[in-house]
Amino acid sequence: MGDTLDAELVAKLNPTVPHSARWWNYLLGGKDNFAADRAVADAVAEQMPEIRDFAQAGRGFLDRAVTYLAGEVGIRQFLDLGTGLPTAGNTHEVAQRAAPTAKIVYVDNDPLVLTHARALLTSDPAGVTDYIDADVRDPGKILGLAAATLDFSQPVAVLMVGILGHIRDDNQPSPAQIVAKFVDAIPAGSYLAINDSVITAKTADAIETARKAGGDYNLRTVEEITAFFAGLDLVEPGVVSTPLWRPKPGDQPKNLDVYCGLARKP
Repeated sequence: MGDTLDAELVAKLNPTVPHSARWWNYLLGGKDNFAADRAVADAVAEQMPEIRDFAQAGRGFLDRAVTYLAGEVGIRQFLDLGTGLPTAGNTHEVAQRAAPTAKIVYVDNDPLVLTHARALLTSDPAGVTDYIDADVRDPGKILGLAAATLDFSQPVAVLMVGILGHIRDDNQPSPAQIVAKFVDAIPAGSYLAINDSVITAKTADAIETARKAGGDYNLRTVEEITAFFAGLDLVEPGVVSTPLWRPKPGDQPKNLDVYCGLARKP
């Protein structure tokens, strides 16, 4: 069974086609990427060197948001969409540091991510860590499979860190519809976290460079990102430049064209 699954994964893995999880891994200093991925990342970084700061900012927000949710709020269930390749400070490590019984379900559609996830995403014995091989554009499938691990009658934190930019506005369902499907599936007291780059003249030029190199990303305005939280109660300080969201003592945050927010479902 395991050998068959591995063979299927290898067949799906195309190193000549850039994948967001892998070129983001490269920007974070990881080694789990291919030449096609590095070409996209290098093209973007040449146009906009601070893209590596964007990557680090996203990981920092994930750490701070999950720490807040598991520690101060008491959330014990996390659905991490578009998790990417495992690095230091994964969601289950942060959540189970505060709450060993926390349950985490990761979702991604890159076979390389799945291979690494099975080996590295090991849960605290008191909690649960699972992985779903699925595309965020299919929320019905994800929610159905996640229900084997998560109890959707109890609060769940849905994490969309750096994933919405990979979904085109003309996708069916649209990005807003995808977010709404996940929010509709979780009960009152649940949370939604979003982090993504915003459109400026500089970021737009960089993304156009990425497209020419084979990558794709869809930038939105701060107002468009804020609109994803419609009907939810934003946690202070609201939707802000990611490094400015509840920085840790001693941090020296700088304003970047990447924004985030965390909101509670009333």
